[in-house]
Amino acid sequence: MKSRAAMLWSNDDTDWSVEETEVDGPKGRELLVRNVASGLCHSDEHFITGDFPLAGFPYIGGHEGAGIVEAVGPDVQGFEVGDHVVYSFIAACGQCPLCAEGHSNLCDNGALIMGGLMLDGSARIHARGQDAMVMAGLGTFSEHCVVHEWSAVKVLDDLPLDKLCLLGCGATTGWGSAVYAADVRPGDNVAVVGVGGLGSAAVQGARLAGAERIFAIDPVEFKRETAQKFGATHTATTVEEAFELIQQETWGRMCNKVILTKGVGRGDEMAAVMAITSKRGKVVVTNIHPWTETTTNIPMTDLTLSEKSIVGSIFGSANPRADIPRLAELFRKGQLDLDGMITKTYGLEDINEGYQDMRDGKNIRGVVVF
Repeated sequence: MKSRAAMLWSNDDTDWSVEETEVDGPKGRELLVRNVASGLCHSDEHFITGDFPLAGFPYIGGHEGAGIVEAVGPDVQGFEVGDHVVYSFIAACGQCPLCAEGHSNLCDNGALIMGGLMLDGSARIHARGQDAMVMAGLGTFSEHCVVHEWSAVKVLDDLPLDKLCLLGCGATTGWGSAVYAADVRPGDNVAVVGVGGLGSAAVQGARLAGAERIFAIDPVEFKRETAQKFGATHTATTVEEAFELIQQETWGRMCNKVILTKGVGRGDEMAAVMAITSKRGKVVVTNIHPWTETTTNIPMTDLTLSEKSIVGSIFGSANPRADIPRLAELFRKGQLDLDGMITKTYGLEDINEGYQDMRDGKNIRGVVVF
């Protein structure tokens, strides 16, 4: 079938090119899905800036999406035509050791799909006569996707997919970074560094977990103001500026949990981050650092003498098959504000405008609606 998708053709591309594509039918345990919406996540921007290397070209971006199943492969179990699904940008098989231990965000088998092709090593979407690679085995910057059933999570069809699409990455990642990775407890002091798509969800997660103070740190005034609507109690433009504020408001005890959700992390900022972290405090590194960065200025004595800890988190350390429906229900009940996270929607042909708005700090999250 014919479709359209936004893709990159070389390492020199600085914009997404919207092209006509040819989409194959699903095989085996695959689903053909008509996409309804896709979030414009910073992770796709990393491929343009070079922070992350690309597996090959042409490359269809997008991994934060939702849609409606239009066809199923002969071996599919648990899905049928008409189902509403949110994608899990990390496929979860449910059977590997990490899935069995409750860490399906680190699924061993799901990692095999992340490279850009289907599990059998072939492509389902083609452009200009070439096989197309797809982001995270999804490629949600496309009107249609063919995805493995491990990558789809069924949701109730009375909820709007143009909002639930954020659960495929940003909202779940940010919320889980606070609730699971940071393990925010009632009464905690929490700092969230970077309050765009991930950070705004982290603020909401910290609020729902009972944090007493939430410090939203971001250089963009619009994002700081919006963070207060999500539950932030204090704001600052930089970590260095926040130090005195946090010291004053916590009587010198600093933050029990510090969550890093910037667009791009920097190793040379970690000393300042550790300075706003309390004794026995935890720093959660959710934001991506450049692929080639190998140095950091972490003061190692903080780890020993103050028992501070640093942990990484991907997909918010969440379990997508359990947590995507859970967050969808929180959205239904008004406890998770997805509407407020979506600043502007775009057509597929306007995707480059959406990413420029992200770079300019105009959006918490932009969303492409098909």
